[in-house]
Amino acid sequence: MSLKKILNNYLGEFKTEITLEQDLARFFLSHKHAHSLSHSLEVASEAETLAKRFQCNPTKAKIAGYLHDISAVVPNSDRIALSEQLGIDILKEERALPMIIHQKLSVVIARELFDIKDSEILSAIACHTTLKAKSSVLDKVVFVADKIRWDGTGQAPYLNGILEALDNSLDAACFYYINYLYKQKNKLKVIHPFLAAAYHELKIHQY
Repeated sequence: MSLKKILNNYLGEFKTEITLEQDLARFFLSHKHAHSLSHSLEVASEAETLAKRFQCNPTKAKIAGYLHDISAVVPNSDRIALSEQLGIDILKEERALPMIIHQKLSVVIARELFDIKDSEILSAIACHTTLKAKSSVLDKVVFVADKIRWDGTGQAPYLNGILEALDNSLDAACFYYINYLYKQKNKLKVIHPFLAAAYHELKIHQY
């Protein structure tokens, strides 16, 4: 069975019809995920702005922002089983905390249901929660945009710090957020290997 067929069986038949933004809205609202739609639109706008600031492709950044959380419609309780059906490589940390695998699921949904084939866009979606070592400028832009436009209530507790770091560099902003997590790592259920690799790579420069 094709990956697209597996997704359509699980999520319902879906075909792109209009603009990406309109299709995104149709998809999220059909699954009663208005909050995810609002967050994705905000991240897309922020990613486009950051891409212009840090000289990477703003159109690709906006598309990655639109689709980074497209798998939010899949409940946490179903994410590992669906990932197995789709043949996604699942790390032990992702089995322990299925929320994290949503970035990999979003890649498959973006590719199979929204016809996104650009490897740079898919890479940014694939690491928007954790970042990764040897990440591109686009990866970092979407990562930071997602943190600035977080989907929690109120203002993100790290927001002022990440914005100040951003005035230094994009890498400094990435490290600020990851270091914020590392300072409370004893409270975290898992440390994803992608996050750990990004942390140790950026720490060398001591942002």
